[in-house]
Amino acid sequence: MDIGIIGAGNIGGTLARRLVPLGHRVSIANSRGPASLESLAAEIGATAVTAAEAARARDMVIIAVPEKAVPALPRDVLSASSAVVVDTGNYYPARDGRIDEIEDGLAESVWVAQVLGVPVVKAFNNIFAQHLATRGVPAGTPGRICLPVAGDDLRAKEAVLGLIDAIGFDGLDAGTLAESWRQQPGSPAYAKDLDRAALADALAQADASQVARYRAEADEAVRAYFT
Repeated sequence: MDIGIIGAGNIGGTLARRLVPLGHRVSIANSRGPASLESLAAEIGATAVTAAEAARARDMVIIAVPEKAVPALPRDVLSASSAVVVDTGNYYPARDGRIDEIEDGLAESVWVAQVLGVPVVKAFNNIFAQHLATRGVPAGTPGRICLPVAGDDLRAKEAVLGLIDAIGFDGLDAGTLAESWRQQPGSPAYAKDLDRAALADALAQADASQVARYRAEADEAVRAYFT
């Protein structure tokens, strides 16, 4: 596949490292421009590009930036594309500032989809980058970590689920994008390295009335890092 990754931090950089060896054509961008990524790109076999160029990837565009950076993404390019758009982001008020729509109950990735004006699939947000890099195993391995995938387009979700399997993880269809709050920070499914059955249970156990508490607890845990 032709895959563009916007964001070269923990998750974006890790996904680039995992996808290139599988034969995918990967372009990667960040807010500082291609020159800042030349070393990484040369090391892993990706192509350093601008965000607008990454957004033109034919098959998939992976968004791996803080929520506060989403409004600055190349929305015009994304809206003209037929590529699957994957949102890996999480909302941390300590880092992102207050986003009223999310605080008022909108799921993070629903907000992202509205800001960008394109459908998105939520994935790769509930696993530590280091574990994404090192804990993938062959299909059928007992205890294989399972990652949730939420979205409204079955074809798009299937593409992401296939990618997840290829890099060594099980994938689970976690429902619609509106249900992606079940995998947001602080929820029972967040950052737990669960197998398929345990992940399904964790998603089911998530309580909509506790979303504010989940967010507050997760935000407190990272506040020292982001401030």
